[in-house]
Amino acid sequence: MNEKALKTLEYHKIIEQLESFATCSMGKALCRELAPLDEIGKIEVMQQETADALARVYQKGSLSFGGVKDVRGSLKRLEVGSTLGAGELLAVCSLLENTNRAKAYSRKENEDDRTDSLDSMFEVLQPLTPLSAEIRRCILSEEEIADDASPGLRQVRRSMKNANDKIHSQLTSIVNGGSRSYLQDAVITMRNGRYCIPVKAEHKGQVPGMIHDQSSTGSTIFVEPMAVVKLNNDLRELEIKEQQEIEIVLSNLSELAAENLELIGDNLKIMVELDFIFARALLAKSQNASEPVFNRDGIIDIKKARHPLIEKHQVVPIDVRLGESFDLLVVTGPNTGGKTVSLKTVGLLTLMGQSGLHIPAFDNSRLSVFKEVYADIGDEQSIEQSLSTFSSHMTNVVRFIEKADKDSLVLFDELGAGTDPTEGAALAIAILSSLHERGVRVMATTHYSELKVYALSTPGVENASCEFDVETLRPTYRLLIGIPGKSNAFAISGKLGLPEHIIDRAKEQISQEDESFEDVLTSLEQSRITIETEREEIASYKEEIKALKAQLEEKQDKLEQRKERILAQANEEAHRVLREAKEYADQTMKVFNKAGKETLSAKELEQRRSELRKKMDSAGKKVALKTPPKKTSTLRPQDLSLGDSVKVLSMNIKGTVSSKPDAKGMLFVQMGILRSKVHISDLQLLDEPVITGPALSKTGAGKIKMNKSASVSTEINLLGKTVDEAVAELDKYLDDAYLAHLNSVRVVHGKGTGALRKGIHNYLKRLKYVKDYHLAEFGEGDAGVTIVEFKK
Repeated sequence: MNEKALKTLEYHKIIEQLESFATCSMGKALCRELAPLDEIGKIEVMQQETADALARVYQKGSLSFGGVKDVRGSLKRLEVGSTLGAGELLAVCSLLENTNRAKAYSRKENEDDRTDSLDSMFEVLQPLTPLSAEIRRCILSEEEIADDASPGLRQVRRSMKNANDKIHSQLTSIVNGGSRSYLQDAVITMRNGRYCIPVKAEHKGQVPGMIHDQSSTGSTIFVEPMAVVKLNNDLRELEIKEQQEIEIVLSNLSELAAENLELIGDNLKIMVELDFIFARALLAKSQNASEPVFNRDGIIDIKKARHPLIEKHQVVPIDVRLGESFDLLVVTGPNTGGKTVSLKTVGLLTLMGQSGLHIPAFDNSRLSVFKEVYADIGDEQSIEQSLSTFSSHMTNVVRFIEKADKDSLVLFDELGAGTDPTEGAALAIAILSSLHERGVRVMATTHYSELKVYALSTPGVENASCEFDVETLRPTYRLLIGIPGKSNAFAISGKLGLPEHIIDRAKEQISQEDESFEDVLTSLEQSRITIETEREEIASYKEEIKALKAQLEEKQDKLEQRKERILAQANEEAHRVLREAKEYADQTMKVFNKAGKETLSAKELEQRRSELRKKMDSAGKKVALKTPPKKTSTLRPQDLSLGDSVKVLSMNIKGTVSSKPDAKGMLFVQMGILRSKVHISDLQLLDEPVITGPALSKTGAGKIKMNKSASVSTEINLLGKTVDEAVAELDKYLDDAYLAHLNSVRVVHGKGTGALRKGIHNYLKRLKYVKDYHLAEFGEGDAGVTIVEFKK
């Protein structure tokens, strides 16, 4: 891909954004080296990697590779048998620990989790935990080796401590003894690695020993007393032995690392590649970008494309098509209308897509793979080379015509500008015709009306325009394909106050054909606006119908459920009553059978029979279906007002009148979230006050916020928790505090090693509703407390 197009389309700014998302130096280097590819297979592999990494980021959060150090030099030294220093071994350890975190990040939580293109890379990673643990055990920092790194080192350092104690004991007795008057200060100091005492210059002969230094004024002599000379010598010998033991420890660790040299090198390579891939994913997330679909047919179909270098809240999405029914697109319209931005958007998104980056556009947008992208955009006149604006543009055009083919995308901004309009328009038509005949995909912007006519009359060439609102004198930045744009010079001049007679005189200067053409464009524009307005109204009606259909289905479902519930209760009650009746009948039959054996009077038998009849009649009444009396209403339209409380008789639900009855007596009633159209005869007016105005503020939501505000503390204590535990607890607390409208809160995490503080700060970076966070001031907890401020 030619460098001029990359520079013109500001591809380097996208690379700078990409580099900011990489976390290790080698990953950033890969980002800087990224360039568009022209092999569709490699492009699709990179796009798939970006998509899979993005899916993991959304599912598990981002993965940091900041601990991946560039240890290639250290690995070369291990290869030739050299011993690594403490800092180099710590860098290897940091790489392995980061590898271990990446390995844990890649583990699937469920067996059903899908596999992706990154699985094979994560599987190859070998954390070598025993090696990293041994390095971390032996080396505390680049300047300090642990006492327990080896038995020999532990023994030497114990001897050094004993020697130090003896020296301090001897010197303390001298300082506090009879020689006190000869000393400048009663202190023990060190010169040239040996313990000394400060003696006054005039008494240097009174303290026997070796002189190592004197003060700048010469009044103090630093003397090593003879009593500690041997002890100092012993201490120096122990220091030499200590250094030898440290070298042995580093040598042993280097040998362990050398045994896993190839695995460490593979880990480094894969981790850097993963950092590069996840940087692409994070860039896509920040741009709300999607994976494009590539083809080899020169087809571009980008939906709701946004220029990635324009602020999200300012950019207007555009739809661009090229390469199917037409391969040459002529974009017209007034200045500052968005023509150049549209041109750059197509070019830059093509470069991004061919670099394996997602593009800021809707899903399933299509891009073609071009071997070259040529762009002539902006004023490139050169004083040094004596080139005018027209000459500089024509120099680019000549090069494009020489090299462009069917696998090229050519972008022209204001083709033919900078010279006589008649000649410029003719030249522009000739250039576009030449490229069009060769099948080159071209997108060009222009002000020339002749090019609009050319696009209208030539097969395979299409007009497009950037919409402009003449009433507000503002561009809408929408790209309208199939509609040529107007210059709107007369309309804009009139709106700005240019006298009408001057505009009329100007109109007399243009030919009848040009005037007729502008009238046709005006008619087309008005027809387009009318069609779009009607389309929006139809879409609105469709949405309303969809909502009403959903409400009706929901209402029907509720009625069916209620019907089934009532029937089930009725059946259950009927079974219970019949069961009781059967039990009573059985009991009565027993009495009659008993009566056959025992002599009962006729009066007693009649009494028993009457009781049974009453019981059966009662059971029949309970089981019988009760038909409620039909309720009717005698309301008149003038009896109802907006906001009146009513009862819908057919549904037995209370509601509020939200519209006046029409000629047929139909009106809308709001019943909770349900708004239904009913007949006035189905309503009963309720004598209830209408709640309006300030009373609405006394809602449950308000009470919830008040209760939340009263119950949420302004401080949370996370001391003693792991990073995962702390982040989980902090997440819920910050949600509650934000909903309670607190301006700021205190997060107490302590100082410690700083790991908990770092984990909390990394989490706070991702919260959109957090305005700022910083460590507390001195006296308020300083490094042990973080102050979090919320956005308003």
